[in-house]
Amino acid sequence: MRAFTYERPVDLAAALVAIGQPGARFLAGGTNLLDLMKVEAETPQHLVDVSRLPLDQISEENGGLRIGAMVTNTALAGDSHVREHYPVLARAVLNGASAQLRNQATTGGNLLQRTRCYYFYDPSTPCNKRAPGSGCSALQGYNRIHAILGASDACIAVHPSDMAVAMMALDAEVEVEAPHSHRRIKIADFHRLPGNTPQNDTILGAGELITAVILPPPPPGGQVYRKVRDRASYDFALVSVAAVVETDGERIRSARIALGGVAHKPWRALEAERQLAGVPLSDDALAAAGETAVKGAQGHGHNDFKIPLAARTVASALAEAAKQRKA
Repeated sequence: MRAFTYERPVDLAAALVAIGQPGARFLAGGTNLLDLMKVEAETPQHLVDVSRLPLDQISEENGGLRIGAMVTNTALAGDSHVREHYPVLARAVLNGASAQLRNQATTGGNLLQRTRCYYFYDPSTPCNKRAPGSGCSALQGYNRIHAILGASDACIAVHPSDMAVAMMALDAEVEVEAPHSHRRIKIADFHRLPGNTPQNDTILGAGELITAVILPPPPPGGQVYRKVRDRASYDFALVSVAAVVETDGERIRSARIALGGVAHKPWRALEAERQLAGVPLSDDALAAAGETAVKGAQGHGHNDFKIPLAARTVASALAEAAKQRKA
């Protein structure tokens, strides 16, 4: 780990000033950034610790929820309003990490996890995310966990967050502050696909700080988060699905489908959602939606299995969500 300086501002204004120093990075729970600093995949010169800022509250707002950026994953998953009205989010967070990590990790930091793979952590291998222009080792290497949707020749890494997948299905917005600006970003627009600049995971500008995540009123219908992974105890998703299904009798009124473990960002299956609207609820309709959700997917050898796995997981999660609402 390279040497760095450190400060802990007492308020938001001071934090936004401090981040203007050369090579400065915000530090919250540190569960991702500090690991990356140890292997010098990240080399900030100055850390601005925002973990003590008063951004750790969950409150109702316009029928939805305002979740402060410093709310821990444990507090988020355990909040009674989240558990009752946004169960897909609570379930995703509980599936996201060990209890120790959830106690430390924050809502804002979870969204800012680096989209990464084992080559990103290994400084002896080429990685366009770590060293732009050096190449992508995963393309011809071992790529079992890598992307099947939205990838490019520059990067086939996947975004690791479970929480962000659920928030994608819930149409969340991310509130961001900078020294002279304030904006809300739809979560669908917050993370980026790799293109030719895979080193940029989000659309955040220099000096911008996440202060909250805003959830709209709970969507109608049953909510399910399904995660397929190698180890049930604690592991990144091979494929995950956040599904919300509203039924009207024996028909599907609406559906929301977001996938994790398949792309450089949480992936919304909009075409599959449109395909389900107004159709009779049946195993065939759900299976067809699963196939549509992975239309255009491309494997890279070791991860070819993800394509049928993702299709089946979508269908299974939709069926579970529909059953919840009918019961």
